[in-house]
Amino acid sequence: MPAGTGGRTVTAGTPFADAAAPRTGHRPWPLCRQCCGLALELGSARTRAWVAGRGMLLDVPTVTFTGAKVVHPVRHGAIVDVAGTARMLDRLLRPRLPRRTRPLVVITTPVLDGPAHRERARTAVQVLRPRTVLTVPAARAIALTADADLTRPLLVVDVGAHHTEVVLLGEGAVVDARCTALGTNDPARSPDVTGRISETVARMITSMVRQDPTGLAARALERGALLAGGGALVPDLAHRLTDTLRTPLHVAPAPHTAALRGAAKVLHAAHPHPSLRGR
Repeated sequence: MPAGTGGRTVTAGTPFADAAAPRTGHRPWPLCRQCCGLALELGSARTRAWVAGRGMLLDVPTVTFTGAKVVHPVRHGAIVDVAGTARMLDRLLRPRLPRRTRPLVVITTPVLDGPAHRERARTAVQVLRPRTVLTVPAARAIALTADADLTRPLLVVDVGAHHTEVVLLGEGAVVDARCTALGTNDPARSPDVTGRISETVARMITSMVRQDPTGLAARALERGALLAGGGALVPDLAHRLTDTLRTPLHVAPAPHTAALRGAAKVLHAAHPHPSLRGR
């Protein structure tokens, strides 16, 4: 993984904990006074932040304001208003971070939004004057939170308010993914949104299995899928998905914050690495 300083972006496909880092004498948080660490989740409905040494600092609606107008800068899992996202982060986080520090930031990102989303996230977070910005796929972060065995193929189902993503992980890396602009806050106000989500997820997984010549998706399905996101808290969703998929379903602990807590694990693993130390 390339290393450097000066607010660059790195995609954390494999967290730093997977490789042995040389000892640097860097003290663990919260004892370390040299730097600040921030894990960030920019969801369509909620923005969450975790600060090293302080835990969950923020869990608020993803909104900003233009005059008296309420603006939603993140829609269906994608940042659609970079300037609005920056204003929101400035308003919510700048007063809460230590002065005169340049934080190490880890941001969770949807798999299929790709480099464009990561670039928009990096641009928006510059308002916090980050020392380094790492990005980690939300599905990977969820698997880390659940302490899943990443030596085996794993299906992660992340159901949000306006966005649902199914990701196949192999050896911890993203192998395949599907997404839909459907979540628990379905704008169509379907009377059976739980049923629609379970049927859509089943179709995405079936398509994934059929189009996978390696057999990884089929083996992951036999193992059972890992369910996370705010949708995992909806009554009956896990049961409906189990019946539709005809496979075990494992719900991540505190599923609505699983991605953020996984990003916090990446943050802790990256913190002592000498390549991420400020000059």
